Amino acid sequence: MLRWRGPKTLASDCRPLDYLTGTVPAALAHTARLAPERGIAVFDRRGQSVERHTYPEILELAQLAAARLATAGIGPGDRLLMCLPTSWDLLAAHLGAIIRGAYPVLVAPTGALGGSEAHAHKVAGLVELLGPKRLLCDAATRKELLDFGAPAAAALSMTPDEFTAHAPASGRIEHSARPDDIAFMQLTSGSTGRQRAVMIRHSSVLHNTAASGLFADTVPFIGQDCVVCWLPLNHDMGLVGCFFFAITHGLDLWLLRPDAFLARPKLWLRTLSAHANGLSPAPNFAYQLCVERVEPAEVAELSLSHWKAALTGAEMIQPQTCSAFRDKFAACGFREPFFLPCYGMAEGTLALAADLKRTGVRTAPVPLSQTSDPALNEVVCVGAPTSDMEIRISNAGKPGEFLGDEQVGEIWVRGPSIFAGYYNDEAATADTLVGVRGMGVPPMIPSESPAHHWLRTGDLGFLKNGELYITGRLKDLLIVHGHNLMPHELEWIAEGASGGGGMERCGAFSVPGGAEGERAVLVLEVSGTDGAQLAALGHEIRVRVGKALGMPLADLVFVKRGHIPKTTSGKVQRGELRRRYLEGRLQRLS
Repeated sequence: MLRWRGPKTLASDCRPLDYLTGTVPAALAHTARLAPERGIAVFDRRGQSVERHTYPEILELAQLAAARLATAGIGPGDRLLMCLPTSWDLLAAHLGAIIRGAYPVLVAPTGALGGSEAHAHKVAGLVELLGPKRLLCDAATRKELLDFGAPAAAALSMTPDEFTAHAPASGRIEHSARPDDIAFMQLTSGSTGRQRAVMIRHSSVLHNTAASGLFADTVPFIGQDCVVCWLPLNHDMGLVGCFFFAITHGLDLWLLRPDAFLARPKLWLRTLSAHANGLSPAPNFAYQLCVERVEPAEVAELSLSHWKAALTGAEMIQPQTCSAFRDKFAACGFREPFFLPCYGMAEGTLALAADLKRTGVRTAPVPLSQTSDPALNEVVCVGAPTSDMEIRISNAGKPGEFLGDEQVGEIWVRGPSIFAGYYNDEAATADTLVGVRGMGVPPMIPSESPAHHWLRTGDLGFLKNGELYITGRLKDLLIVHGHNLMPHELEWIAEGASGGGGMERCGAFSVPGGAEGERAVLVLEVSGTDGAQLAALGHEIRVRVGKALGMPLADLVFVKRGHIPKTTSGKVQRGELRRRYLEGRLQRLS
C-alpha cells in the first residue's frame, strides 16, 4: 500500500483521501478544507492576465455547474463531451459533471490540431461513439459541425453562455459515487480518426495522483510546492498529472493555454521562474522547443534553480534534448537532477513508472533482439514501477510468457491505477485487459477491481535491475510532437490526394529524429515514373497532411509498384517497411 515519506510527518487529516475509500468530489472538498488559501490560476490566451480561484471557491463553482447540468437534463451515467480551450468554463463543468455522476470527456478544441474539417469529423465521430447527452463547445465548433455535414452533433451543442443561462436545480444534485465507480473518460488519441474512450475510476485517480506525489517528493497540504502546466487538459498528462494532481495534494496550479506556450515557449519557463518549488511535466518536444526558441537574453531573465521536478514523458525521451536543455539553461540555475523521466498512458490513468534516483537522465544499450528498433542504440531509463504497481515484460510472440532481465518484449502492467475498460468497445477491452492463465477477462469490468488484470500496453521495452527502459511500440502508432497518430490517418490522406491516379498502396511510420523526437514518413507505390507528376503529387500530399494534421512530413518516398512489403492477405507490413527504409533498402523514385 502507499506509504508517505518525506522530511515531515503528515497528520492523518492532512493526507490525501485513501483511494480505496475516497472519490474525486470528496478529495476536492477535503482540499478546500485543508488548503483554503491555495487554488488554481488560469492565464488568458496570450499568457498575460490571469484569473485565480481558491479551492473553496472552486468547490462552489463545481457544485453550481453540477446543479446547472441537472437543469440541462444531464444525470448520472450520461456522457458530457466537452470541446473548449483551457478555461474556467471547462474546469468548472468538468468537476461539476463528476459531482453530478455524469461522465465528462474532453476533446481538443478547434484549432488545436489540423484544419476545421478534420476537427469537425473528429467531434462528430466521438458523438457517434459516446452518444453524449450534450456537447459543451464554443460557437466556432458548432459552426464547424454545421459547415462540414454534422448537423446531429451540432444539435447537441451548448455554448458556455447557454450553459450558464440555465437556472441551477434545487435540492440534492451530488451523486453518491463509490470509489470503484467511473469518474470520467479520457480519449486515447490527440489526432483525427477513430478514438477510444478510457473509463477511469475514482479510486484510480486518487491512487495515481498519490503515487505520483511520492516520486515527485511532494508533501500534501504542507510546504510551498506548486504545479505549472501548459499541457492540453484533453491529454492525460495535463488532466491527471497537473489538474487532479494539484487538487488531491492541495497545491497551487498555474495553467497556461497550449497555444500560448507553442507561440512563446518562454512563458512556461517564466511562470516556473516566478514560483518556488515548481513541478511541471512535458513531452520531449517541449524541452527541444525551448532550446530552439528561447533567446539568450530571455534565458538571462530566468531563475530555474528552484524547479523541483522537470518531468519528461508522453513520447520517447531523447537524451540529446535533455543535454541541450541542461546546457542552455544552466546559467539560470537548471541542473541535470531536476529531470525526472517517467512513463505512463491513459489506460494506466497516467503514471506507471518513474526514475526515483533523481540523478538526471540515464541510458542503457538496447539488448540484441528481433523486436528492438534497429535505429536505437541507447534508450532512457524511466525508472521503477510507481507504488503498488507491477510491471512485467511479456514475450511479444507468446503473450503471457514473461521474460527475464534485459529481454525486449511487450510491457504489461497491473495494479490499482489500471483503467476499467474502453467505453462501448468490448472487443478492445477484452484484448487489452487480460489474465495470464486463460488470457481472457470479461469484456467490460466497471465494478471489478483492476488489480488482478494485466494491461497490455502495446509498448516495447525491457527491465534491468527492476527499472524499465522503453524501446518502441508493438502497435502501429506514431507519436509526433506529443500527438498520437494512427498510420492509416496519413495513408488515407495520401490516397485522397492521389484520387487513385496511379498510386497503388502506401505505408506510414515514424523514425527517430534525434533531438527533434519522432518524425513521420510516408512511402507510396506508383505505377508511373514521370518526375513532374510525382513532384505535383508529392506537393499535394504534403499540403493535405499539413492542413489536416498540423504537422510536416519528414520524408515522402515514391517506390515502384510491388515494392512495399505485404502480408499474404495483402496488408502492408509497416514494421518491415520501416526497417527497409532505415537500412536504405528502398529503391526511391525521383
